[in-house]
Amino acid sequence: MTIYEIIKAAISVKQAAKHYGLNVNRNGMACCPFHNDRHPSLKLNEDYFFCFGCGAKGDVIDLVARLFDLSSYEAAQKLAADFGLDPKPPTAAAMVKPKRPYIRQFRENEMLCFRVLTDYLHLLEDWKIRYAPKTPEDALDDRFVEACQMHCYIEYMADVLTVGDLEERVALVDKLMQDDKIAFLQEYTARKKKEVAHRGEEPENA
Repeated sequence: MTIYEIIKAAISVKQAAKHYGLNVNRNGMACCPFHNDRHPSLKLNEDYFFCFGCGAKGDVIDLVARLFDLSSYEAAQKLAADFGLDPKPPTAAAMVKPKRPYIRQFRENEMLCFRVLTDYLHLLEDWKIRYAPKTPEDALDDRFVEACQMHCYIEYMADVLTVGDLEERVALVDKLMQDDKIAFLQEYTARKKKEVAHRGEEPENA
């Protein structure tokens, strides 16, 4: 095993973040140190991090490299020193089994699903304000009805991807990726936004 593999097998992203001073809440979220972050937008999992604000992402070595402006090798050396690890290859019995090959694809799918869900959620929030009836006698706009019906469900799914455990997130991502559901929602949201832009309207909550 290389020094990189040793470090990543021994130290989780969350462990390193806490060790180097990031305030990680119980949901694994922290204020991102890579941009001016007022509300926690950095998600810290066991083996990778992702910022929903600035898009920063990577593994534990990437995190430390960015925190201290180091190369990947320097970051790995720092982690080994700070956590008391011997960078020499371990015995065969101590080697960690390789991760399943779909982990990387899952991460990409999870990020895609979260972006699409939050994009649609923002659209629904806009519709709920923009197309709300002005008087009890007004006919209900279809977009207002859709916003009322879908908002809580979409918000729930976004919350699962943010604070849910791994099993919940995997199940939801699999469900959304089946039959191109997330691709359809992405196209639908983009089309509806273009319709608003074509009419020259500005989002109410912009």
